[in-house]
Amino acid sequence: MIKSLPHPAPRNHQGFTLVELMITVAIIGILASVALPSYRDYVRRGQVIDASTFLSDYRVKMEQYFQDNKNYGTGTSCVNGTNAPAWSSFSASQYFTYACTLRDSGQGYQITATGSSGAAIGHIYSVDEANVRATTRFRGDTVSKNCWLTKGDEC
Repeated sequence: MIKSLPHPAPRNHQGFTLVELMITVAIIGILASVALPSYRDYVRRGQVIDASTFLSDYRVKMEQYFQDNKNYGTGTSCVNGTNAPAWSSFSASQYFTYACTLRDSGQGYQITATGSSGAAIGHIYSVDEANVRATTRFRGDTVSKNCWLTKGDEC
């Protein structure tokens, strides 16, 4: 009769090895390094839309005012006279502050949106009576573009 050899007792594995944990940490680190900048850019682009929306709306109202009054305001301020409509004061914005200056004795203007909070800080956009749109600061860098940049550095 053949005598069988004793089998070693089965090992009871519990938990992970250090190598397995280090590989998992490395994978999570790589994924986070790709995802976090993309998420921040997504948030920034969402906040920047606030400026273009308001600037476009205010420009339309300025043109309506011009049709009725043949000027964009008096003195050095946009539509601030006794006939100024209710919309003439800049509404509060969560991410931008706005300013309007008159040019050419009330026959021209420039409205500027400056990033004031969140990811919008470092962005400056403007529009004038000829609908010339400009970006002078984008992501904190000085630029000179005749459009409103939202993503990348080209119009």
